[in-house]
Amino acid sequence: MTKIPVTIITGFLGSGKTTLLNYILTQPHGRKIAVIENEFGEIGIDHELVIRDEEEIVETNNGCICCSVRGDLVRILNDLLQHTKRFDTLIIETTGLADPAPVAQTFFYDEDLREQYELDAVVTLVDARHIARQREYSAEAAKQIAFADVILLNKTDLIEPNETELLKAELSRINPMAKIHTTINSEIDLDAILDIGSFDEKRADARLLKTHEHSHTDVVSVGIELPGEVNITAFEAWLSLYLQINGEDVFRFKGILFPMGRERTMVLQGMHMMMELKNGYFKKDGEEAVNRIVFIGRNLKREQIEVGFRSTLKNV
Repeated sequence: MTKIPVTIITGFLGSGKTTLLNYILTQPHGRKIAVIENEFGEIGIDHELVIRDEEEIVETNNGCICCSVRGDLVRILNDLLQHTKRFDTLIIETTGLADPAPVAQTFFYDEDLREQYELDAVVTLVDARHIARQREYSAEAAKQIAFADVILLNKTDLIEPNETELLKAELSRINPMAKIHTTINSEIDLDAILDIGSFDEKRADARLLKTHEHSHTDVVSVGIELPGEVNITAFEAWLSLYLQINGEDVFRFKGILFPMGRERTMVLQGMHMMMELKNGYFKKDGEEAVNRIVFIGRNLKREQIEVGFRSTLKNV
């Protein structure tokens, strides 16, 4: 059975999320899209701004789906599956004040939903003109960037070209795993944000090869590359313990592992205290076993992660 890909659209207030959603719904993409919107507050406003077409639009107004109405999100996801109009793509637009992690985690921890849905990507919009100030007074703005698989640096027509390049470099330092696109009015080739398989083990991201440790204020990315084969049992035990202690500070992590005694690689991904290991590609004859992991979060200590990771390698 083909799972329904899920795209989460996030971004701080005024970044252009609703504009992007309208753009998607009016393009000739041929997809049957279901949309879940949510808002911060008791009265819905965004639903009046969204252009209604053939897609089903479901809105939750009694809170933020990333926290107080998380149960409603699960209910809505199940209700959509019973709807007479079958859809092939789901888009969730979060409130501008949301931490996207709990929304994404829903597709990890609920076994029934995992059989029907597959998280495809977290797309974060960034207001090029105001992001520096937003990050000064809101931790959520930085979290949204850290969680992204794709970053749309929007409203670049409002700043100078050299500022755009500086911002792209800064965003890459915060989140070296994310693909960054510059946009005006949230317009983007939909193939760059839909069905891109950022969470798909068959399309493990080559950007893991290029990550290094960076820091900006309290947001840090740590990339580690170690040759050898991994004892998966030991790896899971180490990472589980590490996340129990440090999980609240770990926004996102990904990895490509070469497990001992197996024909296939394994792809690691997760957020906070949620982790998932899936089969990756079949190992190639003569291929060097090089394991790569990347963590993005607060207060991450490279030496601590590397020592723990190294301890799970074969013959250590």
